[in-house]
Amino acid sequence: MAKVLIIYGSVIPRENSISTKMLDLFVDEYKRNNINDEIKILDLNNEDMYSLTDKNFKLFYSEENSDKYINLLKSVDKVVMNAPMINFNIPTIIKAFFDRIAVANKTFSYKYASKGSSIGLLNNLKVQIIATQGAPLGWYPWASHINYLEGMWKFLGANLSESILLAGTKVEPLNKMQPHEMVETISKEIIKKASIF
Repeated sequence: MAKVLIIYGSVIPRENSISTKMLDLFVDEYKRNNINDEIKILDLNNEDMYSLTDKNFKLFYSEENSDKYINLLKSVDKVVMNAPMINFNIPTIIKAFFDRIAVANKTFSYKYASKGSSIGLLNNLKVQIIATQGAPLGWYPWASHINYLEGMWKFLGANLSESILLAGTKVEPLNKMQPHEMVETISKEIIKKASIF
């Protein structure tokens, strides 16, 4: 029996969030194939995910604000996270989450690493990223939120499954569809990846 953490990272209202609908489909299919697995939900919208500033620096990495998320990640085997692209980047709640969990000697270490590298300490995790972006793939190569997400999880030591990306949601033909119709265009990939995750 695996323990799975579902991280909701979309700031778009649930009824309009394509990545949330994709995540929900993935989770439903995963549950059908893994009925004995334990599912935990972490909706970052319901957490106090304020940004790191000079005013809160000392409190930001406290046990209450940082260790609880690190310990949660260390207590599970798998993570599934959704992330729409917002203004060419990840949502700020996901950035604040990574700021909270990227702590030296807790989730990564430079000790025993070769020069110019680090060792991720969350190697217990298998991670699935589910993402959307308004622009078609490759329009803004400098703004790949998928690359950032994959890079962060790899830096922390996680093993990644191939990311699921629905790109071009703001241009034709997808922009003529309702969110659930957009999800239908990629549903076979989502179901397949959920069945083997």
